[in-house]
Amino acid sequence: MYRNKLKLIAVLVALLFAMTACKPPTKKPEPIRKPRMELPKIPAKINVGENKEPVLKVYVVQTGKIENMPLEKYVEGTVAGEIKNYWPIEALKAQAILARTYVLNFVSTKKSKYPGADISTDFEEAQAWNPSNINSKIKEAVKDTRGVVAVYNGKFINAWFHSHAAGQTALAKEGLNFKETEPPYIVSVKSNESPSAPANVKHWTAIFTKSEVINAFKKMGLGINDFKTVKIGTKGASGRTVNFLFDKTPVNAPDFRMAIGSERLKSTMIDEVSYDGSKLVIKGRGFGHGVGMSQWGAYQMAKEGKKAKDILNYYFKGINIVKIWD
Repeated sequence: MYRNKLKLIAVLVALLFAMTACKPPTKKPEPIRKPRMELPKIPAKINVGENKEPVLKVYVVQTGKIENMPLEKYVEGTVAGEIKNYWPIEALKAQAILARTYVLNFVSTKKSKYPGADISTDFEEAQAWNPSNINSKIKEAVKDTRGVVAVYNGKFINAWFHSHAAGQTALAKEGLNFKETEPPYIVSVKSNESPSAPANVKHWTAIFTKSEVINAFKKMGLGINDFKTVKIGTKGASGRTVNFLFDKTPVNAPDFRMAIGSERLKSTMIDEVSYDGSKLVIKGRGFGHGVGMSQWGAYQMAKEGKKAKDILNYYFKGINIVKIWD
């Protein structure tokens, strides 16, 4: 009996050994390889100065001359032109990174309307530029972010920003009537705007005469010479008006805003439209196209302790913040 048990155990051990020997060796899982970060290239047509810093040929509208300007000096002027110089430092840093990215993307993809220039200080072409507003805080923000840009898949992003999102940012096609494919890094997100924003930015009323509206149509190349009714047509993901209906004719809202005056028709976050046959009254909220970073939202995030990278990664999805010169 005892010998039979020993034989049975021996058979089982031999069988188990044979099964183990026949089993193919287990392969160790290969380590997950992260895609290599590809840094964007500085456009070849830009001269490069000390420490790889680009030197721009800037057409200065104020003087009517082209000036060779280190890119960081140009960024100081644009940050001073686009945002208040006393704002929280991290909001200023976020603006500096976008300003730097904006000009490099501009030079990479566009051509200045001023012959011989890479870019200009003409805000209608590029960004506002106001060197008289440069102070120690702006210099600190630009210095601390020197050479830092925002990229997606190795390319400079469309570094869009605006003043006040009225609580929700817009997609590019919705807010800008962007003609290309919707950039994957642009999404519609909730934007906690600072309560310190001016009252006439939070809510506003714009009044236009019929002739002003007709003139705007002409600028847009539309053949509308008369209309009797105006309504809000379709709306986008953020709640912004995508088009107005003049009688039954759809008119793109972002394009109409630019044609009739973006300082008066402050945004396309429209709440109410009325027309009495002579005056068009539009009531709305926010300031700007609503795409990308809200400056008043960045202000609030900075006040709450968020860093510039936190702010940019909130308003732009899947981007990388990288340094491309020292």
